[in-house]
Amino acid sequence: MADTFSPPTPGDIRSPVRFLLWLVRNQPGRVAAGATLGTVWMLGLAVPPYLLSRAVDDGLRPRDHTALFGWAAAMFGVGVLNAFIGIARHRTMTKVRMDASFRVVRATVRRATELGATLPHRMSAGEVVAIGMADVMVIAQSLTVTGPGIGAAVSYLAVAAVLLSISPLLALVVLAGVPLVAVTVGPLQRRLQRVGTGYRDEQGELTALLVDVATGLPVLNGLGGKDVYAARYRRRSQALRDQGYRVGSVTSWVGALAVGLPALFLALVTWLAARMAADGSLAIGELVAVYGYAAMLVVPVFFFIEGGNDVARALVAARRVTGFLALTPEQSDGAHPVAAPPSPAALRDPLSGVVVRPGVLTALAAARPADTAAVVERLGRFAASDAEWGALRLDTVALRETRERVLVADNDAALFSGTVREAVSGRADPDDATVRAAIRTAAATDIVDALPAGLDSSLSAGGRNLSGGQRQRLRLARAVCADPEVLLAVEPTSAVDTHTEAAMATGLRAARTGRTTVVTTTSPLVLDRADEVVYLVEGRAVAVGPHHELLHTEPGYRALVSRGAQEEAIR
Repeated sequence: MADTFSPPTPGDIRSPVRFLLWLVRNQPGRVAAGATLGTVWMLGLAVPPYLLSRAVDDGLRPRDHTALFGWAAAMFGVGVLNAFIGIARHRTMTKVRMDASFRVVRATVRRATELGATLPHRMSAGEVVAIGMADVMVIAQSLTVTGPGIGAAVSYLAVAAVLLSISPLLALVVLAGVPLVAVTVGPLQRRLQRVGTGYRDEQGELTALLVDVATGLPVLNGLGGKDVYAARYRRRSQALRDQGYRVGSVTSWVGALAVGLPALFLALVTWLAARMAADGSLAIGELVAVYGYAAMLVVPVFFFIEGGNDVARALVAARRVTGFLALTPEQSDGAHPVAAPPSPAALRDPLSGVVVRPGVLTALAAARPADTAAVVERLGRFAASDAEWGALRLDTVALRETRERVLVADNDAALFSGTVREAVSGRADPDDATVRAAIRTAAATDIVDALPAGLDSSLSAGGRNLSGGQRQRLRLARAVCADPEVLLAVEPTSAVDTHTEAAMATGLRAARTGRTTVVTTTSPLVLDRADEVVYLVEGRAVAVGPHHELLHTEPGYRALVSRGAQEEAIR
């Protein structure tokens, strides 16, 4: 699986049917094996009725015990052989379903990774969770039709052919029976697809609401809004329950027909064969065989109905998955991406007038934090712009190279569950000395020392077992540990006290000496340690220089920094 995976092409996600066919095409050998085993297994179910009829006609009626025991032994052997074939079929189809589920998961995870920061703006976390938890299994289950489904079709035609040699009337009844079943169940399956689509949409929205409530519970407790959101979730969950009842109603009818129609079909064929045996047009052995064939046909008819139900549900799920896979990143490579500058180069943002010189610690200060954050987004290529990297437009450089050399450390970046060591090391695999050095740079040594297992202590998802200031320090430690050529840090010290902030600023300057670093801040403690400060007003750079120089030459900057000092005193 890991060696054969390739993501679906745009044509593969054009429709739900194409996506299901993509899952089949990616494992042709296994699907062929499942179809073969399913066919042999179902045909094997038709052999015992024939052997039973021979045992009746050749052994039981003439009282030939040798023939009777011979045919009985043949029936036992066929039963044992078919049992082993059934086991092999089940194992093969399990692998087919698992392969399909893994491919769907890998395709969605790959797309989520490619979307990156775009994902939260395009689809809710709850919808992504619903895809991973519900849709994957529904889609995988539908691939059962490639095994027993094909076997059901072949065995149905084979039994009809055998019955044709016994009685054309019985063969006609069998051939007409399954289309009649399809006509009966078809409207229900279409209705199931319609109500299932609405249920699936509501399920994704409710899951998103649950994720929002769970992640924002501390804030809701503080604002007194917990009961309001609980009532909202209760109303939405009741609506989802009612929608689920509608889906369940249709599903129950499909399930009932899946059992009831084959039974009625069996009763009709048996009654007709019995009438023919009574008037002498059908031998007793043939009557027994016809009953066996009709009873055997219950299995393929059941698979026809169940397979149709699985496919109808899978089309609903695949529509959600293909919609997700069709999302495109806001930033991507053009037709002919170019290589990044071979050596450290200046970053320029024409919209704001900000120029970041290589090897310099630059601070961006503005009365509106959104202005400096927007500059970082453009320089980090997370927003469309005319930004330049050296002599190149940033959006013409291969995106992979940009991500490898330019790191944006957002103040709200997620901390994933795992150990402290894993959280700080990120995608790299550095030694403990490197991890501890990054932690010292971020003034986070006390965090690790206070945890029971040090670097091996576990963090919950989002670092919720830490305070806001502790999470901020670990985020900075992770950015420093990555050691990018260009580090763009958004408000890296906004949630800590002045003493810790001073230590973080000093550590960051020491660790990033000679490396291009940008921080957005209004803290005089951080601004004082910057090589160069860019002061922005209304999103435009109006002054550039050292912190102390701007204090004397720019009244607006002086007022901004004084306000920042007051905020630090309050912290």
